[in-house]
Amino acid sequence: MVEGAWKEMEMRKKKLPIGIENFEEIRKEDFYYIDKTGLIVELLHNWGAVNLFTRPRRFGKSLNMSMLEHFFSLNGDKSIFDGLEISKETALCEEYMGKYPVIFVSLKGVDALNFEMAFRMGARAVRRTASKVQYLLESDALSESDKLEYQSLLNSNMDESTFCDSLRILSEMLEKHHGTKVILLIDEYDVPLAKAHANGYYDQMLSLIRSLLGEALKTNNSLKLAVLTGCLRISKESIFTGLNNLKVLTIADERFDKYFGFTDKEVRELLEYYDVANHYEEVKRWYDGYQFGNKEVYCPWDVLNHCDKIKDHANVFPENYWINTSSNDAVKKFIQMSDNVTTKREIENLLSGEEITKEIHQELIYPEMYQSLENVWSLLFMTGYLTQRGRVDAKRYKLAIPNLEIRDIFETQIMEYFKESVKKDGDTLSRFCDALKNGEEKKVEDIFESYLKKTISLRDTFVRKARKENFYHGILLGILGVKEGWGVFSNQETGEGYSDILIETENSEMAILIEVKYANDETLDQACERALKQVEERKYDEELRGNGVDKILKYGIACYMKRCKVKLADS
Repeated sequence: MVEGAWKEMEMRKKKLPIGIENFEEIRKEDFYYIDKTGLIVELLHNWGAVNLFTRPRRFGKSLNMSMLEHFFSLNGDKSIFDGLEISKETALCEEYMGKYPVIFVSLKGVDALNFEMAFRMGARAVRRTASKVQYLLESDALSESDKLEYQSLLNSNMDESTFCDSLRILSEMLEKHHGTKVILLIDEYDVPLAKAHANGYYDQMLSLIRSLLGEALKTNNSLKLAVLTGCLRISKESIFTGLNNLKVLTIADERFDKYFGFTDKEVRELLEYYDVANHYEEVKRWYDGYQFGNKEVYCPWDVLNHCDKIKDHANVFPENYWINTSSNDAVKKFIQMSDNVTTKREIENLLSGEEITKEIHQELIYPEMYQSLENVWSLLFMTGYLTQRGRVDAKRYKLAIPNLEIRDIFETQIMEYFKESVKKDGDTLSRFCDALKNGEEKKVEDIFESYLKKTISLRDTFVRKARKENFYHGILLGILGVKEGWGVFSNQETGEGYSDILIETENSEMAILIEVKYANDETLDQACERALKQVEERKYDEELRGNGVDKILKYGIACYMKRCKVKLADS
């Protein structure tokens, strides 16, 4: 019994740290950890008084900040770094590990519909941080006025002036008590600005955050080192005015390029550890492809979530895990702004796996982000929807869609935008549906082709034919789904298979069967004939006739890029 229990313990795998951002918890609770402690080494060797790391969401920023907190913190548990890369740097560890008071504040939770609520959230975040060092109230090194000033940070009714001074005040008090300067960590500094811009109180929040950072980073003599993270590098003139000691490390920077995201080697080792190495190619196609500096990296959030599923269910299909962590507004607005022919072609090229050369502005301010397509290209790059495939010069980058997951986001938004456009064109929609119902194949063909010319097409040569067919299938569903009174069913089980589209008209007086084919290596006519043959061979109409539907129209629709052919089966 004892031997069996021992063997079970030996075989038990480490837990996957999905959504866990506390470094100490990961290390103490036996979670799988991909060693990123080399970041500490590089940070201390390439010293910057204030360091800003910008990376897309879900690339490990918060976990790395927690790692820094536990490394520098006084009286921290040094054992959690045993066996990691940093432990080999004995001189650095001796000098820096556990030697500093640390202030760690996260602003990622500052998300509100108005400024007043957002301010209260920000004040609460600061108050939580300040409450961790209440021993300052008993400190012999602090005067009574110092203690009163510190106590103001614990006040649930903190005013804006105190909030703006809070991190500087806390730094000064900690330095007086410990006799050493402080390490300041601010995670997701730009989240309050993003939420403020989305909800109409940007100017108020900008003023607040600018004052907070100015006091904490510019006029703070108690500061040893500061590290900030965020998704975007907000223009220095708007928020970091007068801050001369700022080192900005973006996704284009070669420094620290391997410490956010998983490298290919790290992913291979992870998959092997959980006995799912046979899924490597699928994981790579879906979640790899981000180029940070000189390193190609995977999105950790996606890899961990997918690994968690496939280790228990080997047949699980890859899915878009990233899309549910954000509104994907950047892609949505980009598609909405793509009315001109040039931009449509550029998006089609990107979807085809090609590269687009664009000038990237790495400093932006939120009010300007959607004022021009040039700024949107920059935004898509910095937030991870596009990645680089090399530089042309100092400002121009070769941009590409990194992987199938992001491609799926683009395709989804293209389809959503198309559906919205269709709704606004009621006259054309009515003519299309009338033609379909009346068996007017040429009119159906002409109107459908006009729709195809208006939208962004899918013409990727390395995409499977089935995926291309699904795209055109989706376009048809987008058109037909607007028709009130019709029942429109996708992949409905009929006869001996699943028909692409089944339509039941008003009062079920008739049914329409549509089979869609992509004419990649054949003529449009041949593809149409193949579609109609499938309808007949699989007897898609059999069940309908059994249910008393006598009038059934059967269409074969073939597509190639922006061309189509429509054929109606003989009655």
